[in-house]
Amino acid sequence: MDLLDAHLVPAVDGVAFGLLLFVVAAGLSLAFGTAGVLNLSHGTLYAIGAYTGAELSDGTWGGLALGLAAGTAAACVAGAGLSAATAPLARRGHLAQALLTFGLALIGGDLLIQFFGADELPVRVPEALDSSVTLLGHRYPAYRLCFIVMAVLLAAFGTWVLTRTRMGAAVRAAADDPQMLAATGLSPRAVHTGVLAAAGALAGAAGVLGAPIIGPGPGTSENVLMLSLVVVVLGGLRSLWATFFAAVAVGEVQTLGVSLAPELAPYLLFAAMAAVLVLRSRFAEPATGHGPEGPAPDPVARLRGALAARLRRPSGGAARSTTTTAKASEADRGRDRSVTAPRAGGNRAPAWAGRLPGRAARWQAAPLLVLLAVLIALPALLDAYSISLAGSALALGLLAVSVTILTGYAGLPTLGQTAPFAVGAYATANLADAGWTMGPVQIVLSALAAAVFSAVVGPAVIRARGTTVLMITLAVGELTGAVVNQLKSVTGGADGLVGFPATQALWGGEGMLEESELYTYALVVAVVAVALTLLVLRSPAGKLLTGTRGAEARMRASGHPVGRYLLVAHICAGALAGVGGSLMVTVQQYLSPADVGFEIAAFALLAVVIGGTTSVIGALLGAGLIVATRDWVAGSWPGHGPLLLGVLFVATVYVLPHGLAGLRGGTGGSGPSSDAPRPPDRPTPVPTSAPAGKVSP
Repeated sequence: MDLLDAHLVPAVDGVAFGLLLFVVAAGLSLAFGTAGVLNLSHGTLYAIGAYTGAELSDGTWGGLALGLAAGTAAACVAGAGLSAATAPLARRGHLAQALLTFGLALIGGDLLIQFFGADELPVRVPEALDSSVTLLGHRYPAYRLCFIVMAVLLAAFGTWVLTRTRMGAAVRAAADDPQMLAATGLSPRAVHTGVLAAAGALAGAAGVLGAPIIGPGPGTSENVLMLSLVVVVLGGLRSLWATFFAAVAVGEVQTLGVSLAPELAPYLLFAAMAAVLVLRSRFAEPATGHGPEGPAPDPVARLRGALAARLRRPSGGAARSTTTTAKASEADRGRDRSVTAPRAGGNRAPAWAGRLPGRAARWQAAPLLVLLAVLIALPALLDAYSISLAGSALALGLLAVSVTILTGYAGLPTLGQTAPFAVGAYATANLADAGWTMGPVQIVLSALAAAVFSAVVGPAVIRARGTTVLMITLAVGELTGAVVNQLKSVTGGADGLVGFPATQALWGGEGMLEESELYTYALVVAVVAVALTLLVLRSPAGKLLTGTRGAEARMRASGHPVGRYLLVAHICAGALAGVGGSLMVTVQQYLSPADVGFEIAAFALLAVVIGGTTSVIGALLGAGLIVATRDWVAGSWPGHGPLLLGVLFVATVYVLPHGLAGLRGGTGGSGPSSDAPRPPDRPTPVPTSAPAGKVSP
């Protein structure tokens, strides 16, 4: 009884907090489940309502009503505008939507701070609610009890609207069968806009009413977004009541969980989110089947695989020149050959040289050489600060290349590569602090630590596809962030790490302190890492990886261990991210949680989209553009870095749908949408010869 008495107030607080999350998450669920928009700016819609309500609150009922009306209307208009902004992306998948809405969130957050200030605003509630009541012998805020009642009524009303009204029927039809809805005379486009406007209104109303609970200030929008995503994942998209109970559970973890188990509470939410997503992908994805390599192929598939193998098997010298062999897939021929590829005239060349002979191959390599020449010349052209930024761009570029491997080649769009990036970064900082200052040793051990981490989490990631991968990797990244903040003995917690010895280059001597020395070291490491990555991606192994993205079912039917391919790709990408994290620590000489947070994950994904989803060099260029925008251009307009980055996000999504590689007619951006479902098995005899198998420099 004493235990119940001690935790009664946190438990009731959990209900109030959870119901606030329910109102917000109901809008997010409506936008994603009905309108099909993955809205990463939903937290900003909440912030719009919260700031507006706080600004208009004066402690009277009239002020509360005015703030509620204005905040709800402003967020509703923003939601309708979001519908217009996402309309051109209807056929491009959720990855483009996520990047666009994240950019809009950055722009909106900057504008809110410029308009309302950077400090958290105080919120005044009516005097009748600005008091406390007795609840089982405890004093409890009257406003929170009132909010609990309002949220329950809102849940009941929303369920009634969706299930019992003509408007709700139109909303459900827009999600399930828009063609049939159009046949009834209603416009799916109008319903789509109405749904997003209603989702914005819910978020805005939650912001006004919930401002006394989650007040308007820096970080509010991101915090609300992350918690709402957890609620939507746990509750699903089918029932408001499921979302309701999931939100209450999340609220209890955030309040009662902190009271009962403060050391575990930071991990519970995203661990639960990851577990639910993994279980759903395990039982809902037929492609991944019943084991690591998926279900056994049916008799027809086995027969087709046997026939394909028979057609590939040479029966003599003349058989290699038959029409059937000439039409075999690139991946299959690469598997029969070891490390060589036929060229015109019968000569043989290394497989990494690609299929473009002579002048065409040299033309394809030209961007590599030009970029390398520019990078080598930078120390003679830039000041010390700009050289330091160039070194940071190389570190972020390696992180972006690791995202390219997973998103562009393996077809696994990720928001969680900052996790192995963080492992590599903190490994290097701790190695330096322990006296292990030799650069190559730090690089190798950091890459190994990141690879081990990726091997542990990889099985949970490679079974899922599409948006589920984004959410699982997001959960992994947030769990890693929680560890970084909690494991202070290793990471320094929120204060980060600083003051560790400088790294020594391979050629010995004192630790590197000059910006030019650090940049040269970073450039050498980055060139070696990128060269190895290109060699692997151009090899038969790289083509097999591309085949798993382009025709997974046929690869499985032919006997390929697709799961192993994806796991190896995930481990190698993690190791590369670990190298990037190690470089970042060496160049910066300090490390903070912000360097490995969600924002950096979004930047890495943007760099990939800027360059083209299968362009390694494009990812490096994208990373350079992001660092230049964030740290160099924004330096001439202090305080507006998020605004400039948001504009970069939006412009990239609209102007570069296929990235920089698409502008020059390359294949780097012409691959399929990275978060689209894998195409079904087709009768064509080319299972792994997708154009993206060629690396776009």
